Amino acid sequence: MAVGTTADPETTLLAQLYAAALRSYGTGAHVETVPDPLTALDSGTVSVVPGFTGRLLQTFASGSAARSDAQVYRAMVGALPEGVAAGDYTTSAEGKPALAVTDATATAWGSRDLTALVRHCAGLTVGAVAGVSWLPTAVGTCTLPPVREFPDEKAMFDALRKGAITAAWTGTADTGVPVDVVVLADRKPALVQAENIVPLFRRNELDQQQVRAINEVAGVLDTGSLVDMRRQVAEGGDPRSVAENWLSAHPLGR
Repeated sequence: MAVGTTADPETTLLAQLYAAALRSYGTGAHVETVPDPLTALDSGTVSVVPGFTGRLLQTFASGSAARSDAQVYRAMVGALPEGVAAGDYTTSAEGKPALAVTDATATAWGSRDLTALVRHCAGLTVGAVAGVSWLPTAVGTCTLPPVREFPDEKAMFDALRKGAITAAWTGTADTGVPVDVVVLADRKPALVQAENIVPLFRRNELDQQQVRAINEVAGVLDTGSLVDMRRQVAEGGDPRSVAENWLSAHPLGR
């Protein structure tokens, strides 16, 4: 059984995780790198494609106003093409965009919550690493200015510390967030669309045991584990080995 992914190391890691889950339940699964995993899923080239709920929702129903993890998942399921089904999503693991500010800014705003940024919307300058996609253009009632792009995270966070930008786009599962910045918490009701991990699969192709295998990932994976595995891959670890080692330490069905 083929699990589809692009060549991106982070999505490859997710694909290797679901392939390892399938193998742990006795299915001979492998990862297949394809230009467009969703097209490959539709054609039957691959049988499973992991992704993020919010990105998938915007792919199938652009402009959806759903924000919370449950709302986004329900809306995504309702927008899936015929013949495609969704497994359980990871309620404890997310990888959604997040905004970071300096400690001085958070202190001046009197809060470490994302709502503080909305209250100080006027005059914001926001930075992002060039090439990063799926960034919101608004946070709550705050329409964000065009981002100032930087070649890498180091340059962006240096600009944040120097006051060249007010806030910097990062992610809840990013590995390069410095310890001296504050990632603003997006509390309920959510202002940024949820991005939880979810497996899509070809309807009526997986048997009950195989569906159980991919669904059980949702019960054991959390954001801390995702960050740790991403860090290992970023440091040169093989995505398959990283995924298999993590699954060995967190066996399914226990």
